[in-house]
Amino acid sequence: MEKPVILAVDDDPIVAGAVARDLQVAYGEHYQIVRMESGRAALEAAQQLRLQNRVVSLFIADQRMPQMSGIEFLEQAIGLFPDAKRVLLTAYADTDAAIRAINTVHLDQYLLKPWHPPEQNFYPALDDLLADWLASFRPVFQGVRLLDHRWSPEGHLLRDFMARNHIPFRWLDVERHDEADPLLNALHPGQRQLPVVVFENGTVISRPTTGQIAEQVGLRTRSATPFYDLVIVGGGPAGLAAAVYGASEGLKVAIIECDAPGGQAGTSSHIDNYLGFPSGVSGAELSRRALMQARRFGAEMILTQHAVGLRVEAPYKFVKLSDGSEVSCLALVVASGVSYRKLETQGVDELTGAGVYYGAAMVEAVACANQDLYIVGGANSAGQGAMFLSQYARSVTLLCRGPLLGAGMSHYLIGQIHETPNIHVRPNTEVVGVKGEGHLSEISLRDMQTGRIEAAPASGLFIFIGAAPCTEWLRGVVERDEHGFLLTGRALLKAGRGPVGWQLGRDPYLLETSVPGVFAAGDVRADSVKRVAAAVGEGSIAVHFIHQYLANP
Repeated sequence: MEKPVILAVDDDPIVAGAVARDLQVAYGEHYQIVRMESGRAALEAAQQLRLQNRVVSLFIADQRMPQMSGIEFLEQAIGLFPDAKRVLLTAYADTDAAIRAINTVHLDQYLLKPWHPPEQNFYPALDDLLADWLASFRPVFQGVRLLDHRWSPEGHLLRDFMARNHIPFRWLDVERHDEADPLLNALHPGQRQLPVVVFENGTVISRPTTGQIAEQVGLRTRSATPFYDLVIVGGGPAGLAAAVYGASEGLKVAIIECDAPGGQAGTSSHIDNYLGFPSGVSGAELSRRALMQARRFGAEMILTQHAVGLRVEAPYKFVKLSDGSEVSCLALVVASGVSYRKLETQGVDELTGAGVYYGAAMVEAVACANQDLYIVGGANSAGQGAMFLSQYARSVTLLCRGPLLGAGMSHYLIGQIHETPNIHVRPNTEVVGVKGEGHLSEISLRDMQTGRIEAAPASGLFIFIGAAPCTEWLRGVVERDEHGFLLTGRALLKAGRGPVGWQLGRDPYLLETSVPGVFAAGDVRADSVKRVAAAVGEGSIAVHFIHQYLANP
């Protein structure tokens, strides 16, 4: 941890030097001494310290400074560091002004110049003030700080991105956190458009993109080289498994992920039935471990990039990325997974990110404490979300269109839901509308058996309804079924013949698509088993067939 700062300001260079010297002798071991020679320069220094997340323990300011007096400086400085102690250096004639400053700027002490010897006239007063400051001092958070208000869709997106990428950050709600105002005071007016992200080095970005955040914290957003043996689109369980096995077996591998490692599985609060974790494991932890393993073998993770197109010049494949660049490879694994289907209900689009969320939105859980929440869906992801949110919410109501849970939910999860007292299940129910001024406050529910509609107050609506494959970027290049899932292996054969344009003297491999050397793994593949273990298995099996393909392209 960096030392707390004692900031001293005096326009007389000789006096300023004497103050800094005496402070360094007595306090330099435990505090950083910063010396300035004008009120304006000292204020700018204080603003920069605020942005750098440093702590000022004590301000010492000379009263008689041109352009900005000591009292004027302290009036503005306390807005940046309200907990810092304040000392005014005065001449005998300024005593009345110093006494008035006790009320105006809550002055802690005034000292007459000259103060020598410091052991008698300087240090005792400062010792008392610093001891008092230390008694209530709490070390500051070291990491990225995000300033925004509770119901900001843009802020929710940034919080979710940083949480899922394991970037340490602190969210300061400008309406509730005392630390937000001093930090906003340190910003230039042009930097105050929310959300604002302040990085550890003091860099400030107003309304940043996830790509800008990734670049600032050192995550890779561009490929290190234009060519790889294997490119994997999608960093979920299937993609990470393919990366681990491919890189460990000597292939040069890159993973392209638009959001965060883990895919939909990465948002699961608790996976109880994954092999080897008898106490369960969160999706975030599982993906963190898998990514660390892939990187250890040399795989690259390229974040915040969408795959937007594919062209093939046999035997090479060229994946076009959302920033306009391309990466090429000999073999491609499509593991782009699925996304939650949109809830086509009045008001949902306007309130998405402001009380209405797709997936568990784990970053919102603490803010939902002691509130009434609703979940739409009846499969495992909805059940896991309900169990997680029930730890914080007053009540969680699971809404499903069917007559009961069971068709898409594991037996163990159904048992946990029924045993949790603040989770309620409402079968045969659908959401027909949501309302709220700036954020969700009410939902309308329809009983599908009686047709009766009722309004219910709600602080959060979490949606887990079905899944749409992320394959639009492959339209016209790779064969898909009527729902957009990728066809592979024997599903491509018609009357014993390969797909259109297939010119090899063999049938497509088990996980190979209609384009030789392009493989599909995980939920994006037609007829796949929608389980984490199955996705991991397919990702590893795909590498086996990739080796066969590369041996005989």
